[in-house]
Amino acid sequence: MKKKLSISLFVLSLVFFLSYAFFPVFRESVLKIFFTSEANLLYERSSLPRLMGDHLLMVFLSGASASVIGILLGLFVTRPSGRVYYPLLRSLASMAQTFPPSAVLALAVPIAGFGFKPVVFALFVYSIFPVINNTISGIEGVHPDLTEASLGMGMTPLQVLFKTEIPLAGKVIIAGIRTSTVINIGTATIGAVTGAGGLGRILMAGIIHNNLAYIFTGAFISAMLALYTDKVFSLIEEKYF
Repeated sequence: MKKKLSISLFVLSLVFFLSYAFFPVFRESVLKIFFTSEANLLYERSSLPRLMGDHLLMVFLSGASASVIGILLGLFVTRPSGRVYYPLLRSLASMAQTFPPSAVLALAVPIAGFGFKPVVFALFVYSIFPVINNTISGIEGVHPDLTEASLGMGMTPLQVLFKTEIPLAGKVIIAGIRTSTVINIGTATIGAVTGAGGLGRILMAGIIHNNLAYIFTGAFISAMLALYTDKVFSLIEEKYF
């Protein structure tokens, strides 16, 4: 009963979200209820679906590259040939999380300039370290007896990695990707500062013009995208791990 109720609420929220995002008339009618004093309810310089697309593209490019490189680096330092770099990578991963995303973006602008590239670069740097940490933790969490048993069965070290270690560490690795992706959906809104577009443009316009309707739209869409992305990762974990 609880599961059916949960599914029903999820479907209703998804229908409301899609209607709000893709149908301006519906969006305006909702905003009129809460922001009666605002003269301009809809952000008209760019369509909301277009801004959502730009936002998700930044998150996808940074997250996909961070996931691939982060997993490879995490696997590398857990191999005998890469153990010498283990302390350095762990220290960098721990230290990097203390830097706010805005600081990373400020450092990225002189390197990549204004616009789309510095935001993707900043998000990449900020999201790669949770993936590295979780990859290392996942691989180290595999019991040594299991790897020894796999070697005893005649597997090569590479087969042990792909058939024993990665499958067993998969849930922890996916959790790292999940965390960094969800965080990046919210963090990507700062990209408007460098002219990158995305949902941050609505938030920035709302702050500049003191328009609460704009701020609500940007914050609501960002929050719902993060929520649904987290749900997708949750379903992947349940199905495959």
